[in-house]
Amino acid sequence: GAMSDVVAEVAAETSVEGNAKPTKQFSVYEATSEELIERSMAPIKKEFLCPPPPSRSLKQSDVKAPHPSLVQEKKSKRQLKRERREKCAINLCPQVSKTEDVDSCQYKEKCRFNHDIEAFKAQKPDDIDGQCPFVASGMKCQYGLSCRFFGTHKAISGGNSDGEQKNSEFNFFNKETQRLLWKNNMTFVKADAKLKSLGLMGHAKKSNAAQENDAEKPLNGANGSQATEDVDVHGPLETEQVRPMKKAKSDDNNETSKLGDINDGVMDVDDETEKKGHSTSKAKIEDEEDSIKVVETDGSLKSHPREKKKLIDFRDKLYLAPLTTVGNLPFRRLCKVLGADVTCGEMAMCTNLLQGQASEWALLRRHSSEDLFGVQICDIGDWGATAVTIHGRSRQQRYSKSADWDYIYKCTKNASSNLQVIGNGDVYSFLDWNKHKSDCPELSSCMIARGALIKPWIFTEIKEQRHWDITSGERLNILKDFVRFGLQHWGSDTKGVETTRHFLLEWLSYTFRYIPVGLLDVIPQQINWRPPSYFGRDDLETLMMSESAGDWVRISELLLGKVPEGFTFAPKHKSNAYDRAENG
Repeated sequence: GAMSDVVAEVAAETSVEGNAKPTKQFSVYEATSEELIERSMAPIKKEFLCPPPPSRSLKQSDVKAPHPSLVQEKKSKRQLKRERREKCAINLCPQVSKTEDVDSCQYKEKCRFNHDIEAFKAQKPDDIDGQCPFVASGMKCQYGLSCRFFGTHKAISGGNSDGEQKNSEFNFFNKETQRLLWKNNMTFVKADAKLKSLGLMGHAKKSNAAQENDAEKPLNGANGSQATEDVDVHGPLETEQVRPMKKAKSDDNNETSKLGDINDGVMDVDDETEKKGHSTSKAKIEDEEDSIKVVETDGSLKSHPREKKKLIDFRDKLYLAPLTTVGNLPFRRLCKVLGADVTCGEMAMCTNLLQGQASEWALLRRHSSEDLFGVQICDIGDWGATAVTIHGRSRQQRYSKSADWDYIYKCTKNASSNLQVIGNGDVYSFLDWNKHKSDCPELSSCMIARGALIKPWIFTEIKEQRHWDITSGERLNILKDFVRFGLQHWGSDTKGVETTRHFLLEWLSYTFRYIPVGLLDVIPQQINWRPPSYFGRDDLETLMMSESAGDWVRISELLLGKVPEGFTFAPKHKSNAYDRAENG
């Protein structure tokens, strides 16, 4: 790549005085490992270095045009409108797709999705090589005809095609809960009690009083039947409905709350309704004058008994740092397989959660393997802390310099004994982990961020105390696991495939920085080392170390088939982890 060509040779320095006497040129082909490391360059074994370029002067013909995958094409309004019309055939009704029966949709001709199965089949892309991630796991694929592995359904499932869906994800957002948030019909005991103590409950009491009569009205429909069901499907957590622009009127009986008993801020429900995750019993109001209507439609909203019994002990636990974009559920699930103990979701905005935005609630979802899982909620006030993480660098500094662990140690030693301190910054090997724990025994643990993005098997290395000279085939299997987890999470239809591809490519924009152990003269690799132009022990390993987005797309095609026509990709992050050597 361009960066590697630049660092391969350093131009000769000349004297500013009379006789311009050039100093000796620096060459990666002759430099010692110590000289390379001093310049923050990776000491690649000489037999894996690419031959030097024929000329050191940059000619106009050498300037490469941007890769087609990075060129963003601006489309006209007419073109976008035509594409929307063409997509009508693509959006097959989920119910029709699942059952292969055009009469199965309850909305019939009013359904906004396509019911023409033959038209859908005519434009559906070819199946992807491989097995359906659902049916291969003994589950019935809910995507049916839309699944990009549809041809393998019968071949794999046999007599298990009717197997029930195994729900391995938690913290789902209930549709009923979403509607209640939209209409401001949901209230919260603890929050309202705090507002009352501050004298800020006047408006809330007025609006709740106007809604009081609704509790006596039947549930949706004249027969009082339940109108909604919990959302328990695998796939993108999103809604096709549009959030109302105006508040619902107080006499609106189209959405009536499901009420449960109040017990210290936690809903009490009978065994049957608790299994379903919601209650349909009426609330028992203790204080008629200052009563607060409590809505409980989702079992995940109740406090877990463990929350009141004990606090998490972070000591010596491997903590995967919360990561934007790449820290999604499939990636966290992969890290759990590779040895991570603690995981955390992406930052969710409190206001967006209270407005019922499904995309925001999706950030709170976790996989069943995430047994120690945290959520990040911005703007929740001062709830106190039993643990704190310290990142040893400033926002302005970003990754241009190494993390300041001396500062982390100082903070840790000055912290109160009942506060757990977790350090963060540049942990990239088990030796880094060991050093920090040895230098500062008071440190509870280390949080791992970029190290996990570049090589998620770092958790395995720390637990097994070894440098893993992982092969390209083993790395490909890890990518396959991510793709399988992604398809199970985002879906095996075209939309799910392309969503999985997008997040795979975002991740690959980090993984190319890994330098295999067997190619280094000095181990372990430091996270700020920049490699000269080099190649791997096989073609796949060479492909995986490419910094070209076009090659990342090629890797995605090995796992998810050809990209759609007109596909473009540019990574979201703008990390300067490979900043110039002069910056540290």
